[in-house]
Amino acid sequence: MARRETTDPAGAGTPAAPSLPDPATLGYEQARDELVSIVARLESGAGTLEESLALWERGEALAARCQEWLDGARARLTSARSGAAPDAAPQAPGAAADVDEQEER
Repeated sequence: MARRETTDPAGAGTPAAPSLPDPATLGYEQARDELVSIVARLESGAGTLEESLALWERGEALAARCQEWLDGARARLTSARSGAAPDAAPQAPGAAADVDEQEER
C-alpha cells in the first residue's frame, strides 16, 4: 500500500511542517499575510479536498485573529476619543493607526 504524503496547509505542497504557529500568537500583519496566501492557494484549486479543508480551517482561524486585532484597535480609538481608559483587548504598537487610516478612506 502506498504511503500518502501530507502537506503543510500554509506551504506550497511541501511535506507537513512539525507545526504552524498558533494564530493567537500572531500579530495582525502576520495573520493577514498568511491568510492572503491561503486564499490564493484555495482560489487556484490546486491540492486535494483534504488539503483544501485544512487550508480553509486555518484561514478561518487567521481571519478570526485579524478580527480580534481590528476590534481591539477600534476599542482603543473609541476609548481615546471618549477619554476613557482602554480595555484589555489585544493590542500592538501602531494598531490604532491602522484602523484610523481605514476609517479615513
